[in-house]
Amino acid sequence: MTHARTTAPVPARERTDTGTPALRRPAPAPVTAETLRALRGVRRRALPRLLVVTAALTALLLALSCLALSTGDFTVPLGQVSRALAGRGDAASEFVVQHVRLPRVATALAAGAAFGMSGAVFQSLVRNPLASPDVIGITSGASTGAVLAIVVLHLGGPSVPLAAVVGAVLTAVLMYALAWRRGVSGYRLVLVGIGVSAVLGSVVSYLTTRAEVHTAQEAMLWLTGSLGGADWDKARPLLLCLIPLLPLTVALAARVLPALSLGDDAAAGLGLRVEAGRLWLVLAAVCLAAVATAATGPVAFVAFLAGPLAHRLTGRGGPVLGTAALCGAGLLLGCDLLAQHLPGVGGYPVGVVTGAVGAPCLLWLLARAGRAGQRG
Repeated sequence: MTHARTTAPVPARERTDTGTPALRRPAPAPVTAETLRALRGVRRRALPRLLVVTAALTALLLALSCLALSTGDFTVPLGQVSRALAGRGDAASEFVVQHVRLPRVATALAAGAAFGMSGAVFQSLVRNPLASPDVIGITSGASTGAVLAIVVLHLGGPSVPLAAVVGAVLTAVLMYALAWRRGVSGYRLVLVGIGVSAVLGSVVSYLTTRAEVHTAQEAMLWLTGSLGGADWDKARPLLLCLIPLLPLTVALAARVLPALSLGDDAAAGLGLRVEAGRLWLVLAAVCLAAVATAATGPVAFVAFLAGPLAHRLTGRGGPVLGTAALCGAGLLLGCDLLAQHLPGVGGYPVGVVTGAVGAPCLLWLLARAGRAGQRG
């Protein structure tokens, strides 16, 4: 008498293409109501800190702006700054505040905000605090375009900032094309950007060494990054470009970054066109860095420092674009004040001061990254 033997299916295994059993990935745990309430509680607790940090940074920017408008070879008392801005002060104060210092302050605030938000976008997109426009080659592309315009084409005036924007955009397109392998990963984009930056740095060095002395000096002044020549002719195009770019970047980041933080497959499952969303966000960040570089030159480390500083202040792990923009504006304006008025330093381009501040921070972040890698 034979007995039929039945075999119960094994739920934890499935057949692979080679016929051997393979472990099936466990289904994700369902999101419970308790989990959702806990997440909402974390967000509610983080919101007051974000509001306090935003208010403090705004007050700091206002104080730095008043100080920058007041101090200089011709001192305007703080009580008269508002009168000069409103056109109710004496003629000398109005001229100094409105036509000499205010364009410089506006350029510093706008360019710093653009650098800060651009750096935060790249760092969030690549998930690496070392990724920023001045590390992965975007500002190198802008520098190359500007130096080509100055040294080779002998252009000046508004043509140089325009060439810088074109150079930054073309560099970003080249980087994206070189990093493409059925998609673009953050790790590959950073490596390609560092390589492209090294090549473009060599091109800039060659062009400046072959140029005439006067032309090379002009190019090197631009490459250092300076707010010394800021006027309304340079500030207006920057401000007009940032009026649509800043809210557009925030809107794109709000749609793309939360989904990408879950992984490309999960983002695609949520209905996001992953590569198109990533490309548009990269393009927005590149345009922010390009227009800021066109106005001030490649000011080092502002984009690099603003994102990590914003994370430290807010205690949040996700994108902090608005706070990063405020931090970038404060860094650039504060360093410019130091470059103008610090004893023994006054009169230097702002890029010298940002480089002196940013280099130790870069070493510190590299050391932290190395320790984290050793811990696994």
